[in-house]
Amino acid sequence: MLKELKPALVMLVTLSALTGVAYPLLVTGIAQGLFPDAANGSLIERDGKAVGSELIGQSFTDPKYFWGRPSATGPTPFNAAASSGSNQGPLNPALEEAVKGRIAALKAADPAQTAPIPVDLVTASGSGLDPHISPSAAAWQAPRIARLRGLAPDRVQSLIEQHTDGRQFSVLGEARVNVLQLNLALDAERR
Repeated sequence: MLKELKPALVMLVTLSALTGVAYPLLVTGIAQGLFPDAANGSLIERDGKAVGSELIGQSFTDPKYFWGRPSATGPTPFNAAASSGSNQGPLNPALEEAVKGRIAALKAADPAQTAPIPVDLVTASGSGLDPHISPSAAAWQAPRIARLRGLAPDRVQSLIEQHTDGRQFSVLGEARVNVLQLNLALDAERR
């Protein structure tokens, strides 16, 4: 029995060292060398302090800020440890009620805005962590932001355009606006 146990233990230690130490160190080293920003979480810094990530949305509820897509994570919004969608289908009464509540909140924050509300402002993404909104969702909120911050509407629209990323490789996905970066740019306007 010891004759069979020795090779098994040698293989266990060897494979554990290869797959548990050597391979992760190699992959981490390559990632740090080729893609250091992404390997470190795509963090956004302000005054030398990390304020968020380009990849994970944040909850903004103050009407002076752009609001992102609703988050379906629980128990708190944009909880990266609980990434998931709500799994509520279009015929689910709970989804209908949630959307009605989100529409009411948007209208209460800006009663003068009568344009149709873009769908991404009232529906959560599949991960519940989406940091982006569509340019139309940003433009819909622009009058509220301009009024509450005392900025010219053209200036707010210019900030939206500056923070709009086009399709990846000009063909994949849709144009998008990172809400955290846009809100940081708004704060920088006041400095």
